[in-house]
Amino acid sequence: MSPLVSVRDLEISFRADEGRVKAVRGVSFNAADGRITGLLGPNGAGKSTTLRMLYTLLVPDAGEARIDGISATADAATARQHLGVLSHNAGVYPLLTARENILYFGELYGLSRAERERRADELIELLDMRDFAARRAKGFSQGQKLKTALARALVHNPRNVILDEPTNGLDVMAVRSLRNLLGALRSAGHCVLFSSHVMQEVAGLCDDVVVIAQGTVVAQGAPDQLLKDANATTLEDAFVALVGRAASAGVHP
Repeated sequence: MSPLVSVRDLEISFRADEGRVKAVRGVSFNAADGRITGLLGPNGAGKSTTLRMLYTLLVPDAGEARIDGISATADAATARQHLGVLSHNAGVYPLLTARENILYFGELYGLSRAERERRADELIELLDMRDFAARRAKGFSQGQKLKTALARALVHNPRNVILDEPTNGLDVMAVRSLRNLLGALRSAGHCVLFSSHVMQEVAGLCDDVVVIAQGTVVAQGAPDQLLKDANATTLEDAFVALVGRAASAGVHP
């Protein structure tokens, strides 16, 4: 299965008091269509930074990310047309209704009035937003904000969907709703890529897992393969073992 999202040797560093700190060190992986790929790692591992380079918010110092064969660096505007992005702590316009938030993003993506009205109807139904679609977003619960932000990200029906720690702050019902949606996107053939530090979330959803620690990929494969490689019975135990093994081997500069 050919990858729709391909990352090769991504690197980026940031200025800090002690000089420049390398946040991502040669990260490479593929994310294929019809599959859910999870970036798993502790806070500060480089997951969000990697995703921000993928969806063109950051420009890498080295390496390349390609979306459907399009360079996210050389042709960022075209690459963005192929992506739906739910960023970490994504906000919504509080004075617009949920529906108006969706319609506005449809207009930004160049959809005709009829297309964006149709997509808004579809997404409101798909995400069970009927009860609050006509309400202004000010005062929305975290789950309602998430659904609205996700609907905006999907309004142009992108083939590839990127979510950065999407379940942070959500209650049990909102998390279940999101899991069902991600499963539906996978079944429809979309490429779904999301970051998380929640082991159960990754184990329950992902077809492929990329383990990142200290800005480096230390393991990748299907969850069962990672368990086998680490001689572990849970993904949490496998994660600890794989990260520890890489550190002992001096993987991190």
